Amino acid sequence: MLRAFNDDDFAAVHEYGADADVVRYLPGGPNTAGETRAARSRAAAVRQERPRRHDDFAVVLRAEQRLIAACGLHLSEPDSRQRFIGYALNRRHWGRGYATEAARGLLVVGFQHVGLHRIFATCDPANAASARVLEKIGMRREGQLREHVWTKGRWRDSPLYALLQREWRPEPVLQ
Repeated sequence: MLRAFNDDDFAAVHEYGADADVVRYLPGGPNTAGETRAARSRAAAVRQERPRRHDDFAVVLRAEQRLIAACGLHLSEPDSRQRFIGYALNRRHWGRGYATEAARGLLVVGFQHVGLHRIFATCDPANAASARVLEKIGMRREGQLREHVWTKGRWRDSPLYALLQREWRPEPVLQ
């Protein structure tokens, strides 16, 4: 389930944000408690912006009401009707399909509720699991952005994946 973050989420967010394996391919981290608090404060401030440029969601196991991940849709350029997606998942929940489910949820939000034309994503070339998630949700690899991101003291290439609204096939709710 995707929901807004709340003040009670700090411990769960910090657990994955402080884990070096979880943030290995992300620009920041591992976080100290202070860095996690600062990141959550920045995210809360961004939610108040109008027009809204970033939509971040907590990924929660519905039955347990436990936060296990974060995901979001982020505006790349004003008025472009395209956004990029990202996600970070607690390591204890890797390999169970939760990242794919959350990413599919972002497609629903983006295409059905926000009215986007295009949703795209990049990932670290070494992050095969993230590339598989993007492919499972129907994104097509469009190319490779060379030395696209400065992260953790080095330039990194980024494979580029995207899906157009007209190509999107929503998953049926009932089977």
